[in-house]
Amino acid sequence: MCGLWALFGLDTNSLTCVCDNFSKISHRGPDAFKIEHDSRVKNAYLGFHRLSIVDGLCGMQPIRVFKYPLLFLLCNGEIYNYKSLSKEYGFEYSTKCDIEVLMHLYATKGADGVCKSLDGVFAFCLLDIEKRKILLGRDPYGVRPLFRVVTANGQLAVSSESKALTGIANLLTGDHVVEPFLPGTFEEYDLLEDGHVKFIRRERYHEPGQKPSFTTFVPWNELSSKDIHENIRKLFSAAVEKRLMADRRIGCMLSGGLDSSLVAALLVKYAKQHNLPYKIQSFSIGMEGSPDILAARQVADHIGTEHHEIIITQKDITDVLEKVIYYTETFDITTIRASIGMYLISRYIKNNTETTVIFSGEGADELAQGYIYFRDAPSAFDGHKESLRLLKDIYLYDGLRADRTTSAFSLELRVPFLDLQWTNYYLSLDPSLRQPQNGVEKHLLRSAFDGTGLLPANILWRGKEAFSDGVTSVKKSLFQIIDEIVQERVQDEDLQAAYEKYPHCTPKTKEAYYYRKVFESHYGGYAESLIPYYWMPQWVKGVTDPSARFISHYENKNKV
Repeated sequence: MCGLWALFGLDTNSLTCVCDNFSKISHRGPDAFKIEHDSRVKNAYLGFHRLSIVDGLCGMQPIRVFKYPLLFLLCNGEIYNYKSLSKEYGFEYSTKCDIEVLMHLYATKGADGVCKSLDGVFAFCLLDIEKRKILLGRDPYGVRPLFRVVTANGQLAVSSESKALTGIANLLTGDHVVEPFLPGTFEEYDLLEDGHVKFIRRERYHEPGQKPSFTTFVPWNELSSKDIHENIRKLFSAAVEKRLMADRRIGCMLSGGLDSSLVAALLVKYAKQHNLPYKIQSFSIGMEGSPDILAARQVADHIGTEHHEIIITQKDITDVLEKVIYYTETFDITTIRASIGMYLISRYIKNNTETTVIFSGEGADELAQGYIYFRDAPSAFDGHKESLRLLKDIYLYDGLRADRTTSAFSLELRVPFLDLQWTNYYLSLDPSLRQPQNGVEKHLLRSAFDGTGLLPANILWRGKEAFSDGVTSVKKSLFQIIDEIVQERVQDEDLQAAYEKYPHCTPKTKEAYYYRKVFESHYGGYAESLIPYYWMPQWVKGVTDPSARFISHYENKNKV
């Protein structure tokens, strides 16, 4: 996890504003920073905030290598197959950095051969001075963030977070909009002599569920043609194992739910096999006696982690709510609610431990139909289509939450459930197998690990919690706590005038209005391009709040 930032077509009179906005993403890379300008390219700046994970000596960016002196690369990512690509194509690396492979791929296979060859997560900006080209790309599920602005007269700005772009609006000429760079795509630009750019093309190289074209971690011919459960175990285990690549200490978030517990258990297993010189730390958060705290404690005892419990109060939630909105860059109700706990747990990890790389369970609900409303899908095929839709947009919601809350405290996130080979295989299975079975979400995934001893049975089959029930006490949910906070901060007349003030995604409640008001104070004018719609459950009639607690068959009866 790092912070990349580049500007093309801005004159040198803008340097003060340039530096001020560059510093807004310093939390993404506290170990070192650099802004570079090359005299061969007018009015262009390449900036980087580094969090050192691999190759602390030679990993500073923009990265340049002796073999390709006219290529400059900014990349926030991890490329899990960089060693196999070296063997396949005979690449000789100058550094130990996995991202160096992008330069070799570009030089030998061209722009079309870069992204589709990579097994990993990434967002990059590559500058080719010799050919006067700029190449931008992002991983298929948008695990690593990237935003960009292109003006009609050829100014281009890119950054890992939108907060470092919205402040330079007064320097741009012509109509423009700050927007997320689409996952699974790359864009190519011509670099003009005056430093401005000309858009050439945008290509989509991957769709959710599409079979990857690179050589996979697990050869396809090693999968059983009959035993689906065995294949699920093998591929998801591989998704965890390949993500051990790090020179910094690794840990995991652990809610005690299925997703984080599976990740944590496999992480501990492979950490031992790879002889990591430390014990895996796990982290859970909640109010005293919350269901998540109790379940996570049982899992930690079972798998043998060095477990940390972060007990929060209503005051903690009140104190960080505005900060959460600033760092997540969203006003989406579900995203902000779910971000509070992750923000607080990330703050604890940063301030109290040396763990820097964090495994988490994001992506499982989208992939494996874990949301409770999947029980209401009209058909198995409708459920499959909804999974594809959720995965395609995950970068705007759960993916956004997971990245921003961890990066706010300079942590690097690893999400095995969004592994390309794993997601391709799981989505290729008969949709009827992936539906909830007998009122149990993610039944296929649970069944695959049943009887293995990896997790206690009651955890493996623990029902889906609404986040507000999982981390807060039985007596008072997060939903109620937030409602009390916003009642003091939003007046009735504010909500009555909401449509006139916010015609896009008009807030319907005081909670939504408060989120939007804070968002606009930081990112005013970009609401429509950053958040196109509120996340809401499908196929549920008469529900206006996105929380699972308002779905009729949600039951907060999970026992540990």
